[in-house]
Amino acid sequence: MSAEVVKDLNELLALKGRSLGNSEWIEVDQARVTAFADATLDHQWIHIDAERAAKETQFGGTIAHGYLTLSLVPYLYHQVIDVQGAKMTINYGLNKVRFPSPVPTGSKVRLGLTVGDVEEIKGGFQVIYQGAMEIEGGEKPAMVAELVFRYYA
Repeated sequence: MSAEVVKDLNELLALKGRSLGNSEWIEVDQARVTAFADATLDHQWIHIDAERAAKETQFGGTIAHGYLTLSLVPYLYHQVIDVQGAKMTINYGLNKVRFPSPVPTGSKVRLGLTVGDVEEIKGGFQVIYQGAMEIEGGEKPAMVAELVFRYYA
């Protein structure tokens, strides 16, 4: 898959409402989950204790943190869209973030993006993407959110 390339910021207006496709799959293995737990000091057992999680949850093992899933967005986003016409890109924030389905450790996820709103702002454009993190073989997404980016000329 190749990223949608935007060479001029004005091209963003034509993308409004368009699905940009998906990133590549990335594995969410136990090492990544444990490293995230260490980085965030969130060592809840459902993320790091495989034996207990297998016995005491309906998941059959550990699951990734919802915020770990969300933290993969910046890496995967660049696989879907490459806004080359921007001098500076700002991750401006998020709207309506939800985690509808847990990510079992060892699963693969990928990001799908659709361009929602595009609005001109001073010095550039603000784009709201509808983002969904899909789990390979899953019925529901792991994460859905409105991702807000600002691009400056």
